[in-house]
Amino acid sequence: MEEQILKLLRDKKNTSLTSIEINDFLGFKGIGEYAELEKVLDKLCQEGKIYYSEKKKRYTPIENTNFKTGKLIVNPKGYGFVILNPEFNEEDIYISGTNLLDGRNNDTVVVELTGKNSREGRIIRILKRDDSILVGLLYEEKGLYFVKPDKGEYKDLPIPKESLKGAVPGHKVLVKPNNIGKEYVGEIIKIIGHKNDVGVDILSFVYQYEFDPTFSDEVISAVESIPSEVLESEYADREDLRNETIFTIDGDDTKDIDDAISIKKLSNDVYELGVHIADVSHYVKKDEIIDKDAYERGTSVYLVDRVIPMLPHKLSNGICSLNPNVDRLALSCVMNINSKGYVIKYKIFKSVIKSKKQMTYTCVNDILENNKVPEGYEPFVNDLKLMNELSNILRKKMVNHGYLEFDRPEAKILVDDACHPTEIKLREQRTGEKLIENFMIAANETVAGYIEDMKVPGIYRVHDKPNKEKLEIFLKFLNRKGYNIKADINKFKNTDYQRMLKLFKGKPEEVILSTFAIQTMSKAKYSDVNIGHYGIASKRYAHFTSPIRRYPDLTLHRLVKEYTEHNNSKTVSYWQSRLFDISIQSSKKEQDAIDCERDVEKMKKAEYMESHIGEIYHGVISGVTDFGFFVELDNTVEGLVRLDSLGGDYYVYNRDLSAITGKNSKRMYMYGDSVTVEVIAANKETSQVDFNLVKEDNYAKKEKEIEN
Repeated sequence: MEEQILKLLRDKKNTSLTSIEINDFLGFKGIGEYAELEKVLDKLCQEGKIYYSEKKKRYTPIENTNFKTGKLIVNPKGYGFVILNPEFNEEDIYISGTNLLDGRNNDTVVVELTGKNSREGRIIRILKRDDSILVGLLYEEKGLYFVKPDKGEYKDLPIPKESLKGAVPGHKVLVKPNNIGKEYVGEIIKIIGHKNDVGVDILSFVYQYEFDPTFSDEVISAVESIPSEVLESEYADREDLRNETIFTIDGDDTKDIDDAISIKKLSNDVYELGVHIADVSHYVKKDEIIDKDAYERGTSVYLVDRVIPMLPHKLSNGICSLNPNVDRLALSCVMNINSKGYVIKYKIFKSVIKSKKQMTYTCVNDILENNKVPEGYEPFVNDLKLMNELSNILRKKMVNHGYLEFDRPEAKILVDDACHPTEIKLREQRTGEKLIENFMIAANETVAGYIEDMKVPGIYRVHDKPNKEKLEIFLKFLNRKGYNIKADINKFKNTDYQRMLKLFKGKPEEVILSTFAIQTMSKAKYSDVNIGHYGIASKRYAHFTSPIRRYPDLTLHRLVKEYTEHNNSKTVSYWQSRLFDISIQSSKKEQDAIDCERDVEKMKKAEYMESHIGEIYHGVISGVTDFGFFVELDNTVEGLVRLDSLGGDYYVYNRDLSAITGKNSKRMYMYGDSVTVEVIAANKETSQVDFNLVKEDNYAKKEKEIEN
């Protein structure tokens, strides 16, 4: 219906239509269809695709007006910007404080363009008030109560005494904004805890991104009815692999184990790789209460000191987890792979397995890299070495196809019992980690191919081609940095990226330039339409291997089983109507989880640096603005060198060069440059770290002072 309405309005050039006229032109009949039409018209207005004139009671395509519809972002300094619908690919519209009407942050608004040669406007209508639940700190001032939202772009909310719900100043709370007449007040709906209580700092981010660390009574009750052990009756229609040598490899502290692996050498040219994934869908039934809750969560969230699981622990760490020496139900993908890394035959089937060993990356790496065999691993050494042989073959094939290896270090923040950070280490992707990654990619590609070859609805992990404009900016920047990249911007291939990444390898700016390269690319997401995966260089890719912690994987398991057992029109019709929504929801919750994990890490890094004021670090400029430049240290902590701290010259920001330049000295600080800094401030509350630049000639002197 949306497409029909838009086509009709765009065909009627220079003409606006009433809802009744639209109804008649489209031939809708009856009250039900007219009511649905009005709902769709409201939706199109809120999305900024059409404009409704209250005065004339008529609808017009937004591109035929001087109005735009978008989301208002208010700066704490009193002005704002309207972010337009992404499909129009237009710049944001600046709104001065006098033209905000009574718009508030995240409101959906109609803005009229006022600037002749610039993107300025004034808000003429509030289409939808933002009623997002906020996280903030309750405080008292002159007998009145307010919540200061953690998000700085929101104004403090007055809280009527009757809406306190037992909260006292110092509590972190969830607050719902409400309109009462012309007043904008808040109602406390949950007390998270006192701001100084252990773990409340992290919980504040969890709630801010709308993840719930607890499960409802209904979900817990449903979980209680699920057995803790595999029942004899559940073996009947499954292939019994309990006597096979199958084991798991994970991190030292992993408790939710999705995947297990097995290996055989069938001939000089053929390996048999088994990837056995927890059959979560056997226990989490489609459209029942546990499934509906998992759909809303979308993913597990892995934070510094805890996991917010998608499924309750009885499932995620218990009956679904492929724990050692116990029977577990699985969905197995067994592939015959030749010596060039190609899958020449495969079988996907329901199975029952018994993992022979819960291995860790640490121990596996000792075997594969140092030839040291930890106690208890002796029976598995040959299998591990055969797996590594196949892993290297698979990785070589992947790279030849254009697989992009971005060496972006990730931080592992260690905390004490009070959740105070004590150390920041870098996660390493060594031989064992790569082995599991290579095997999981092989299984994911195989299952995606199985679904696509059947020509039935599927859910895919897709990654579009790079953004041409961003790529062009990046290549120009690299030329200024002395990297001469010769490639056709219109046909920039994976191999061009590979060649570029090799040029950075081992350089001080490698991490930052690789990050810039990543930013030229689209974001990977879930979709019911397969467009391939650019970064993995795969034409058919899906997520199959983590159903305990990702809803799309759980969905793919259901697709495989249902299409295999009863591929009929009813099954196809059901999934056709569901997969688009599942893809959108899964992509959104994945991004929420990434943002939550990033914000928690940023906060904990700032807390860590509070104990390191005055210390000297080497770093690389990771961002340049008109007020200074950001520096990323080797431990991944990022902080700001303010422009006014440089002194001795007047510095000018050059957006095109991603640099600031001294007007007199011509000294330039450019994105990717190596610098030495001193930590001068850190604030856990704001998650900010501040640096001062250390002149190279003063560096040795400062280091000597620290040593003494």
